[in-house]
Amino acid sequence: MQTLISIPASSSASSPNPKPNPISGSSSSLIWSRNPCSNLRSETPVQIRLWRPAAQRNIRNQWSTIVSQKQKWSSASSNGRSLASSLVNAYLSCRYLPSMDLGVLSSMNGIRDKAHQKLAQKQEHYREQLLLSYSELVSTVCQMVRASQSMRCFLKGSLDSPIVEFCSQPGNSDDCGDGRGVPVFSYLSVTYFESLAQELTQMFVLELNLKRLLVAALCCITCDDGINTQANVLNWSNELFPGEFENMGSIGLLNEESCLPIPPCIQGRENGDTNMERLSQHPEREVMQVYLTVWLAEVNINTRR
Repeated sequence: MQTLISIPASSSASSPNPKPNPISGSSSSLIWSRNPCSNLRSETPVQIRLWRPAAQRNIRNQWSTIVSQKQKWSSASSNGRSLASSLVNAYLSCRYLPSMDLGVLSSMNGIRDKAHQKLAQKQEHYREQLLLSYSELVSTVCQMVRASQSMRCFLKGSLDSPIVEFCSQPGNSDDCGDGRGVPVFSYLSVTYFESLAQELTQMFVLELNLKRLLVAALCCITCDDGINTQANVLNWSNELFPGEFENMGSIGLLNEESCLPIPPCIQGRENGDTNMERLSQHPEREVMQVYLTVWLAEVNINTRR
């Protein structure tokens, strides 16, 4: 439910607000355009006086949302890394079980088969939990992007009414929601906060896409050949969980033409290889160590910035 801010209205006449530019759906542009609307009339001082407190409260609320989602990201990412490590350990134990020296247990009939079955069950359990952790990361980034796109404050209704209300969605096509660039806090305008929020959320968007590659690669590994498990049918172009593509499309990680995920990349560099339909089901131990290291490093998130 939208939160509305009610402020007593002045009896002064009102004038129309600027016309907004739409938000782009691509990952390269997540905020409103800052092109000036020079052909529109300026707001009156009364309108600015009523708009600024509502805009300040809205910006505080959206930044609070971004900060809380950032904390959820840290928790889900840490949990995902722990699950990925457990998945890799279960796979390696299962893979090298036939060559292990079991000591006195070697004399027990079927001990290796029983251990293999238990390790395979653990691997499947960790795979399911890793996908759940990844879905939390997707939800978190979607909330962050949505908050970064909702920092403008729009007039709800008309100034002719006894109560002036503001909300986060435009009520008419002449409302730009930025007070025509007037400062909100000190000398900082709405577009400044939008630009800062875009820079922050873009880090998490790129990191999410890289983690998707790691999750897909880790969920594909299996020590059982020829068995029709989730790992055998999973590839890069599949949804990793129901509704994933819809969420990825909302943050610009889905190709509009092919409706397939955009290949991951490192910030400041071009996208990687698009031919990722076949993910290895039997990677080497060193490769999986690199997967876990990249997950922990979060190379796209500049913590110093």
